[in-house]
Amino acid sequence: MTSETGDQNSIRAALGVPTEFNVEVDAERRISFLTDYLAASGASGYVLGISGGVDSTVAGRLASLACQRAGASFTAMRLPYGEQADEAEAMEAIDFIQPTSTVTVDIKSAVDALHEATTPQDATPERADFVRGNIKARQRMVAQYAVAGHLGALVVGTDQAAEAVMGFFTKYGDGAFDVGPLLGLTKQRVRALGEHLGAPRHLVTKMPTADLEDLRPALPDEEAFGVTYREIDAYLVGEDVGAEARDVIEKAYRQTEHKRQLPPGP
Repeated sequence: MTSETGDQNSIRAALGVPTEFNVEVDAERRISFLTDYLAASGASGYVLGISGGVDSTVAGRLASLACQRAGASFTAMRLPYGEQADEAEAMEAIDFIQPTSTVTVDIKSAVDALHEATTPQDATPERADFVRGNIKARQRMVAQYAVAGHLGALVVGTDQAAEAVMGFFTKYGDGAFDVGPLLGLTKQRVRALGEHLGAPRHLVTKMPTADLEDLRPALPDEEAFGVTYREIDAYLVGEDVGAEARDVIEKAYRQTEHKRQLPPGP
């Protein structure tokens, strides 16, 4: 049984989430899209930062397969802030993705220098830590665009509908990219694509975390949201969810609308 309010229906439409989903058909559609887009762009290939989470693992494999078809290059980037606790899983993801090449850039020195230069003396530890987290996300995208610029390549994004509806991405950080192969997918559908493509099971089911804040390391996404991915996914495909979950999702969507739009002008 489904029940859609006007808000739910319009949000689903804005994020391009279809009611029906066939994993085999969808995988081929997204690989073909990436292949055709690359050919039309004249770029040399794709670049993507790989974290070891399911989103970058699936987006990376889709882009790698597209590059194989196009005779182009796919560059996987490792972008740790110092030492990454789940580095082994990130390397497993890269082994699965099978990139043409891998580039590693430690963003710590750049992030720390900018953070030190811009943080006022009266900043609270919590605010300073939050801002530093955003610097991390933006520095990772700076690095990806720098490598892509040298290669004449395009940057792939990992945004999907569950994160998009919550505004759970850094503006001009992981929210900045040239092409988004996961757009319109719920979290469960991203996982289904991962399973279909043959990703390691423990990467497909891994607990999602942005891991940007030093004071709250490896904070689960769902704890930050206040709702579960199951509830978000149900909302996005038009199913009934509890009133509290609906309110959290729709409030987050309204408050983060600026992240999904081009900058306004007069």
